[in-house]
Amino acid sequence: MPQKKDNRVRSAKVQRKTSETEIFIELNLDGSGRHSIDSGVVFLDHMLANFSKHSGIDLTVRCKGDTEIDDHHSVEDIALVMGTAILDALKDKKGIQRYGWALIPMDEALARCALDLGGRSFCVFKASFSRSDINGFSTEMVEHFFVSLSRTLQANIQLRVIEGNNTHHKIEALFKAFAYAMKQAVSITSTAIPSTKGTL
Repeated sequence: MPQKKDNRVRSAKVQRKTSETEIFIELNLDGSGRHSIDSGVVFLDHMLANFSKHSGIDLTVRCKGDTEIDDHHSVEDIALVMGTAILDALKDKKGIQRYGWALIPMDEALARCALDLGGRSFCVFKASFSRSDINGFSTEMVEHFFVSLSRTLQANIQLRVIEGNNTHHKIEALFKAFAYAMKQAVSITSTAIPSTKGTL
């Protein structure tokens, strides 16, 4: 469905500082996929760059975290702040498609994402990885990233790796599937709130 003209600026800036992390995220839902990522976790930088490029969402991420302990706090808190920023940018959600879905192959891997920006937080994640770590990024944190994001975004996110052997390919396919599903869900396709309740 073609995207309708919308003069609203759908962007947000969010900062969050705790004893474990200091995070700044800026994004524009109607961007062109420009990104500047410095999460302190190299492989997460690669995944978020892919997310931005394939969703068309401009994304800036800065994080100073306690990675001398491990990557957990940085990955979790980035997801929480990113979810908050997307939700802020969506404003009243008027005219958005609301639902998005994608099936993305990457070599031998195949990943699926379906999501609903309807205001209810829930995440279903089905994937397993043969490697425990990719360049400082714990693969167990892939699920935790999306669970945390779904919480502050107030979204239902379902992700599954359908096929695959290579851990890098499977994770990247998941992030790209999420990107294309988000691109669809945030697109402006009408002038109404996409709910029979009249609010989201």
